[in-house]
Amino acid sequence: MSLLVGIGGGTGSGKTSLAVRIQERVGEERCLLLAQDAYYKDGSSLSPEKQAAINYDHPDAYDTSLLVQDLRDLKAGRPVPHLTYDHGTYSRKVQPDALTPRPLVILEGILVLAEEALRRLMDIKLFIDADADVRILRRLDRDILERGRSFESVRRQYLESVRPMHLEFVEPSKRYADLIIPGGAQNEVALEAVVSRIRAMLAAESVSA
Repeated sequence: MSLLVGIGGGTGSGKTSLAVRIQERVGEERCLLLAQDAYYKDGSSLSPEKQAAINYDHPDAYDTSLLVQDLRDLKAGRPVPHLTYDHGTYSRKVQPDALTPRPLVILEGILVLAEEALRRLMDIKLFIDADADVRILRRLDRDILERGRSFESVRRQYLESVRPMHLEFVEPSKRYADLIIPGGAQNEVALEAVVSRIRAMLAAESVSA
C-alpha cells in the first residue's frame, strides 16, 4: 500500500520544487511524482475557438475521475498509464513507460486539495503559501521561456482566469491542508518536518505489511 502525499498551492508557488526535494530526501527509488496537470481533459478534437476558451485553472478542466482511479490503483500496488499533456496540441498523451507503484506517491497540482475525492485518498495534505507577486513572476518565466508564449497572452490569461480561479478555488482549499508551508521548498524547517513524518509513516507501513 503506497503512501499518498498531496501538495496544493497556486500557480508558481513551488509545488514541483517541494515534491522534488521530498523525493530527494526520501529516495528516488521509493518515490513517484505525479502531476495533476497530466490529467487535463483531451481537447484535441475541439474547435480552435473552444480550445482557446479552455480554462485550465477551473476544476472542470481536469479528468478527476480518471486521476482518482489511477491513484487507487497505485495505492493498491497496480501500475497505471504514464500520461502527459501537450499544451501545443491540446492533447493528452500516453507515454510508452507505465508508472509503477512505489512506497511514496506525491501528487502536486493547483487544485489537488479542492477535490474531495482526491483528499479522501491522501495520507498527508500540504499547501504552499506563496506571495502573489512571486507566483506571477514564476508563471511569466515558465510560460514565456518554456512555452514560447507572449507577455500579453500570459497577462491576459492571468487576469481573466488564473487570478479569479485562484481566489475561488485554490486559496480556499488551504483549509483542508494538514500543514500550510510558507515559502515552499525553501522552508527547510517545514521540509524536514514533512520528511520526518513521511519516513515514520513508511516505517510503520513496512512493519505492518
